[in-house]
Amino acid sequence: MPVTIELHKTITASNDADARALREELSRKGILLVNLMSSPGSGKTTLLSRTIRDLPEISIAVLEADIDSDVDAGRIERLGARALQLHTDGMCHVDAGMTARGLEVLGEEGSDIVFLENVGNLICPAEFDTGAHKNVMLLSVPEGDDKPLKYPLMFRKSDALLITKTDALPFFTFDTEAAVRRARRLNPDIRIFCVSAKTGEGMADWEEWLLSCMN
Repeated sequence: MPVTIELHKTITASNDADARALREELSRKGILLVNLMSSPGSGKTTLLSRTIRDLPEISIAVLEADIDSDVDAGRIERLGARALQLHTDGMCHVDAGMTARGLEVLGEEGSDIVFLENVGNLICPAEFDTGAHKNVMLLSVPEGDDKPLKYPLMFRKSDALLITKTDALPFFTFDTEAAVRRARRLNPDIRIFCVSAKTGEGMADWEEWLLSCMN
């Protein structure tokens, strides 16, 4: 049974300072913290599962943030990775204080990479620095290629964009070139990977970039 902790809004008003301190502490320990953000159902947990299976030589742990349930943490634990379910007390995001508390309970020592799977939505998570070294967002093919037009802050704040569920392209009207163009208009430096965790398409490029971030 996955361990679950209930989180409440940090009592510290200085979230940015907390985030910087957490980032520096993890860097000293040689741990990469990656914040995954997306709409519900975009495939975050499926992507994580495939990444964990593809990189058995890397010690990966996961903080699973949700308003309720421990379904995702259970999926990750069944792969042999450490996971902790974070309940956010109804809030639609995780901040630096909440992340630090989750890492304390998880026990991040010995991990090479810790993923924070943030609460599923394209608004609130982009507004709060979690202390992560890298912010990664997912945009799934079924969601449509217009999301950069509707949720620009998410794209501006992300270091990488994963266009997921590319195996579904034959069944949906999704203009990949338009999505890429719109994302780069908002963030010229964003790294973009088109992936399918189901077929493995594009996963090697995503994983190579991820490993490069550890150096």
